[in-house]
Amino acid sequence: MTEQDVKNLLADTKAQMSKAMEHFEFELSKIRTGRASSGMLDGIEVNAYGAMTPLFQVGNISTPDARSITIQPWDASVLPEIEKAILKANIGITPQNDGKIIRLNIPSMTEERRKDLVKSTKAEAEKCRVSIRTIRKDSNEKVKKFLKDGLPEDAAKSAETDIQNITNDYSAKIEKHLEVKEKEIMTV
Repeated sequence: MTEQDVKNLLADTKAQMSKAMEHFEFELSKIRTGRASSGMLDGIEVNAYGAMTPLFQVGNISTPDARSITIQPWDASVLPEIEKAILKANIGITPQNDGKIIRLNIPSMTEERRKDLVKSTKAEAEKCRVSIRTIRKDSNEKVKKFLKDGLPEDAAKSAETDIQNITNDYSAKIEKHLEVKEKEIMTV
């Protein structure tokens, strides 16, 4: 085993943790904060022209103010399909179709709903923490395998320390994202 193998392992560990973090950020973007955001519609697919198409590809999504989102399709014939897709996505908002655009009015949230959303946010953070710990465990097992295959013990200890430092960095990022999102949700 060479130093290059260890460097590759550390780079791979960092890349995997980065992907876990990206997924966490994506999941957080879907959680409502009481303010209108086009990110609330990410992941919604519309049956347009016989194929499932992401909502943002069938029309212009905008937030004219903090409490509403408008969707103006490129082709008015897909309005009913957009409406169906939003209802099916179960995001807690009923679309209003005026024949040209779809308007989504974001209701203000109750204190109880805010607390539920904070719980959801914490659950997503915990899923990300578990992913990060799993990646750390897998990387440490690879270091142990390298040790058996001839990697010097001091290099193995150094690699495990580096893996732990990477894990700590990503854990801190999770906490920071969680703190920001909780503050967003609880702000009236």
